[in-house]
Amino acid sequence: MSTKTPRKADILRPIQNTSTTYFVLVAVAGLAFALFLVGWIYQLYQGMVVTGLSDWGTGGGVTWGVYIGAFIWWVGIAHGGIILSAAVRLLGMERYMPVARLAELLTLAGLSAAGFFIVVHLGRPDRMVTSVLGHYHITVHASPLVWDVTVITAYFVLTATYLALTIRYDVSRLRDDLPDALDPIYSLVTFGYTEEEDEVVQRMVWWLALAIIIMAPLLLHGGVIPWLFAVIPAIPGWFGAVQGPQFLTIALTSAISGVILLSFAFRRAYDWDHIITDDIFRGLLLWLGFFSLLFLWLQLQQRVTGGFAAPTDVAQISAATLEHPIYIVSMGLVGVVLAFIFAQAIRPALFTKGRAVVAGLAVLTATLLEKILFVVEGFMYPTFDIYGATPGEYFPSFIEFASITGTIGMVMLFFLLVAKVIPVVELHAIEHLQERDHGHEREQITHDD
Repeated sequence: MSTKTPRKADILRPIQNTSTTYFVLVAVAGLAFALFLVGWIYQLYQGMVVTGLSDWGTGGGVTWGVYIGAFIWWVGIAHGGIILSAAVRLLGMERYMPVARLAELLTLAGLSAAGFFIVVHLGRPDRMVTSVLGHYHITVHASPLVWDVTVITAYFVLTATYLALTIRYDVSRLRDDLPDALDPIYSLVTFGYTEEEDEVVQRMVWWLALAIIIMAPLLLHGGVIPWLFAVIPAIPGWFGAVQGPQFLTIALTSAISGVILLSFAFRRAYDWDHIITDDIFRGLLLWLGFFSLLFLWLQLQQRVTGGFAAPTDVAQISAATLEHPIYIVSMGLVGVVLAFIFAQAIRPALFTKGRAVVAGLAVLTATLLEKILFVVEGFMYPTFDIYGATPGEYFPSFIEFASITGTIGMVMLFFLLVAKVIPVVELHAIEHLQERDHGHEREQITHDD
């Protein structure tokens, strides 16, 4: 464990130092995103026929597939990220202060990726104007698409405001060490700033955090997004009150996994062992285990109610899901991660940062697979097809596969670029760590005396 005291220079290192590895990562992420953009342009030219999507029903397949499954996945990561950051501020979880801003940035990146999937799935981007914005006063009452756009936009604005308020403090105190080339951005961020506002901003951030904690289960990934599925009785694989809490557990497991990966990447790249400590990874793993347990428990509730004396349509979708290799792999991955977290809690020597990263990757893979299967099989087994008709088929096209790697590349680019503009670790976190270390030093001196 590092004994170094964190300093301002540490959080400035990503902004001031640029290595060859950085440019390689930008190139790889940019190539992944560009490849998807090329595929999307081809889709715009040829139409949605180039995807694996087709007509709904036994004669065709599904009208929603990877695009909507990945949309849910990214929204979940985004919502869980800001919940984690809000909890740090609201509940005084100072242990996680060094990764709070990473979680906030993950929310903005995840919402951007999710919103991008909506535009891609529309087929024609101009429909965002002609069908959504142009008739918003009508469509907001009945259109699930408009519900999505509304909550994502509201959450993006809320998170951006939350982030902007905390950045002002950092930029104002680090300005002399920040790049002069970006002065217009820093001047805009700190416009009208005075030190007298710090106390007011802290109160504002606290109230924003409270609003986020309240909104998450009621309106966001525990509300509007699952309601788009849960209130459709013709789709037994979707219908039911369990979807709200199930989506929320997926959001939190995915977001914690994402923060683990980001924390590991920045710690390794910039020698932040004394900032993003092993203790943070251990804590994140424990929270990941808790929400993974809830995730599996809610899955069990669905399988039990779908398999024991269930209506024909519910039993059919439950059996099809339980027997599907993708579902087995997904649940198996979460189960193995949960077993590992439980084992390392009993025997701490099993913990390593590498294993924490593997656990995060496994959970992210599992939640993505589960959400895609959830969307596809919901269409494959509707209530009106309960007498043994052969369901349709769906297999994603290359463009749909590329959409996942492309949006991952998009999020990577976001972090690579943002890390060159603002500190991805709050100055407040460094100041808190310095105070803690100085307190330990005083205690040691007192003990020695």
